[in-house]
Amino acid sequence: MPESSQHPASTHPALDPMTLHPMPAAPSMAYLKPLLAGHPKIEAGDFSYIHSFTDPARFADQVKYAFDFIDDRLVIGKFCSIAADASFVLNGGNHFADRLSTYPFPIFGCWGEPDPGAWPNKGGITIGHDVWIGWDATIMPGVTIGHGAIIAAKSVITRDVEPYTIVGGNPARMIKRRLPEDVAAQLQALAWWDWPVERIAQASDALMQADIDALTRLRPTED
Repeated sequence: MPESSQHPASTHPALDPMTLHPMPAAPSMAYLKPLLAGHPKIEAGDFSYIHSFTDPARFADQVKYAFDFIDDRLVIGKFCSIAADASFVLNGGNHFADRLSTYPFPIFGCWGEPDPGAWPNKGGITIGHDVWIGWDATIMPGVTIGHGAIIAAKSVITRDVEPYTIVGGNPARMIKRRLPEDVAAQLQALAWWDWPVERIAQASDALMQADIDALTRLRPTED
C-alpha cells in the first residue's frame, strides 16, 4: 500500500517523510518510515507517526509475535497517527483451538515434526491511510482497518473496521460513522494522501475543515 511521495524542495523537516523527528522539540514523536526502513515484517507509508512516552525508536517492539517462520506482515498507510502503547499482534502468538490440545508441541522440535507452514495464520494486519489509533489499543491478526477510521483508546480490534468509522471496546464495535457516507466516499475517491506533498501542504487548511468542496477544488489537475 504505502508508496513514496515526491519529496518537496522545502527544508521544513516535517515535509520530508524520512525525517525521524518531524518536531525537533518533541522527540517523543517520530515518523515511522525511517524507523522501519528495511524491516522484514513492518511497513509504513509517508508521514505516519508514532507517539511514545518512552522511546519511539522502539516501535517495532509494539508489534508482537512477528516471527520469521510465519508469512504475515503489518502494513501501515500514509498519514496515520498512532498513540503510545498501541499493540499489533501477528500470528506467531496463535495456538490451535480445534485440536485436542492447545499446547504448541511442534515448535520445540522434540515432540513430533515441526510444520511451521501449518501454523494458524489469520493473515497480516493492514492499516489504511489517515487512521488514528488511540492509546493502548490492540489490533489482532487478520484485521484490515479502513481509511479514515478512529480506534478508541484501549480497544481490542478483532474484526475489520469500515472506512471513516469510530470503533471502541473489547471486542470493539462501531460507535458511529465519523463522516457522512457521501463525504467518506468523496474522500476515498479524492485519495488526497496520494497527492504531491506540496499540494497536500496547500490543502492542509481545507483538511482541517469539514468542507469537502473546498478540498475538492484543490485536487491536482492532470497535465
